[in-house]
Amino acid sequence: MTDRSHVTSHVLDSVIGRPAAGVPIILEHDELGNWHMIGSAVTDADGRVNQLGPARLEPGRYRVTFDTATYFAEQEVRPFYPEVHVVFELMDADQHYHIPLLLSPFAYSTYRGS
Repeated sequence: MTDRSHVTSHVLDSVIGRPAAGVPIILEHDELGNWHMIGSAVTDADGRVNQLGPARLEPGRYRVTFDTATYFAEQEVRPFYPEVHVVFELMDADQHYHIPLLLSPFAYSTYRGS
């Protein structure tokens, strides 16, 4: 058994080509159209979050919010996107869900990781 949560993330700063340390992240669950926070963390020195909420989640709609403004303020950069919201469907409660984010001040990309 692993010690990571059901949902994890890894944030990379594509401008400097390194992990984005210090990015606050929030995990929320959609309950009848209302978002409820179920976990939060800050990326480590490797840009990773392995503890973002419970070890097991039920199927449903979830949202991960990356506070990019806080990260870029440390770099003395004003980003175009102060937050990145990634909404996803957790369909299989037995699978792990990894949400990577490739980040720059004026663009971002995400995908379903492993």
